[in-house]
Amino acid sequence: MFCPIKVDFLCEQEGLESGEPGTDDGRFYFHLGDALQRVGDDSAYHWYERGHKQGHFASVWQRSLYNVDGLKAQPWWTPKETGYIDLVKMLEKNWKTIRDEALAVMDQDRGRFIPEEENLREKGDWGQYTLWQQGRKAGGACQGVPKTCSLMERFPEAIGCKRGQIKFSVMQPGTHVWPHTGPTNCRLRMHLGLVVPPGCRIRCTNQTREWNEGKVLIFDDSFEHEVWQEADRYRLIFIVDVWHPELTQYQRQTLSPI
Repeated sequence: MFCPIKVDFLCEQEGLESGEPGTDDGRFYFHLGDALQRVGDDSAYHWYERGHKQGHFASVWQRSLYNVDGLKAQPWWTPKETGYIDLVKMLEKNWKTIRDEALAVMDQDRGRFIPEEENLREKGDWGQYTLWQQGRKAGGACQGVPKTCSLMERFPEAIGCKRGQIKFSVMQPGTHVWPHTGPTNCRLRMHLGLVVPPGCRIRCTNQTREWNEGKVLIFDDSFEHEVWQEADRYRLIFIVDVWHPELTQYQRQTLSPI
């Protein structure tokens, strides 16, 4: 039996082992595995594997629950693979402008950076300043960074992504973000490094990378990923979600927001 005492109720007749109607639900496997990971129990992957075999997850690593079947699935992407080369070039060309606007907000209106609210942190301080969410501008957020928003408005694959966000992310030293997956395979996530001191890294599946200032990393956040901030000062990045390139225009228009 793979369940520790604290969660063994999920393995008994009332839980996943029972086979009762309603128990074969991807959310049970998702949350049980997450709870086990957070107490350092590797049996989480037994349950992820079982969820995969039951058809709830695309793989042990890719555990999003709101998916479109048949989309290319890989943890890390190159700009060429996405087809969004112009967007990547724009971000990297204008990274200092984007950085400077974000730093000005941090200095003058820090309240725009809202603490992370999804219970993804083991410890630390992580704030986010959202410009677009679910394909819509977030209130008056663009008033604080007008040049950044003007640059982004030329790219419908990003501002029109109803299953993503565009936001700044500031993370303080000592922060650790638990292993987790995003909700959908319908997007890819771009990270533009703005302020990146040594000691910051991100793992997606079994590969760990570091950000670089002025450069874009692209990954599929429906795959398990984890973040460590072990620097001596804050890390600031710009996050841009884009539609998965294999989605049709009809799908992009009709998929429900997340």
